Amino acid sequence: MTSPQLVTFATWIWIPLTLWAAFAQTVRNAAQRSLTTQAGTLAATLARFLYGLPFALLWVLVVQRFTGSGTQMPAFHMLYVGWTVLGAIAQVLATALLLKAMQQRNFIVGVAFSKTEVLQVALFSTFFLSEVPTAISVVAMVLATSGVVLLSLPRKPSAMAGAEPLNRVALFGIASGACFALSAVGYRGASLTMPGVSPWLLGAWGVLIAQAVQSLLLGGYLAITNRAALVTIARVWRLSILAGMMGAAASIGWFTAMSVRPAADVRTLGLIEVFFSYLVSMKIFREKLSTPERTGLALVLIGLIGICTQL
Repeated sequence: MTSPQLVTFATWIWIPLTLWAAFAQTVRNAAQRSLTTQAGTLAATLARFLYGLPFALLWVLVVQRFTGSGTQMPAFHMLYVGWTVLGAIAQVLATALLLKAMQQRNFIVGVAFSKTEVLQVALFSTFFLSEVPTAISVVAMVLATSGVVLLSLPRKPSAMAGAEPLNRVALFGIASGACFALSAVGYRGASLTMPGVSPWLLGAWGVLIAQAVQSLLLGGYLAITNRAALVTIARVWRLSILAGMMGAAASIGWFTAMSVRPAADVRTLGLIEVFFSYLVSMKIFREKLSTPERTGLALVLIGLIGICTQL
């Protein structure tokens, strides 16, 4: 491609990459739900990282081959590795906090608070990376986040009866969203330290490094506290492989997209995962949409359209 063609390619490729990541994440979540019932939450999370490593390595080899890099690695430096490790650790902490929020009796509200991730990504990106979102992007983020919160709230007020104090649930939810936001900013920050390197290479190596760190941290913790869980994910290896493969595919999409586009834009468009999941659920169970749910879906759709206009 000529230089102008490469610029045009880079301005829109983040959209299909993000859509792919959201789709792969939906499949991964389905596999992890089944795995969680057999191995437990932490073990299922480890399976996502550990069994994803071979696929991440395979993708690195493919990208190295087709970008003309051969066996020569990019000249990574400690700043790149530092940002990537920050993203990896923050992602593990975010998952743990989200699980803690979901353990509360009004866990749905905790999940809703975690969806403030998008707004926190914009805040952290501005503070740490000096990437200030445009006015239209901010409006799109607020609309999409508001829509997701509406979709996350229980249909019946009685579902909140006897629940844990709201401030406790909000704390876990918002902290989870903050760690997910820091994770996205970490991965975006890593790519910004390597100007001139192909986003495909940065995305591939970023996933491999991050998942190796996550596997070591979580695998080491379970080896000390719950070795039986490690035996279980080895026994149900077929399901573990599916979760790992789709988890790696989703991460590759997120990493590569954030090597091209600011993290706030990518994570906002990534909310389409909620939109698709909700529509599929409604199709399967043939439930009618309530007024807040229709409003929520409309807000999400408007926000996603708005963020895609920022080319």
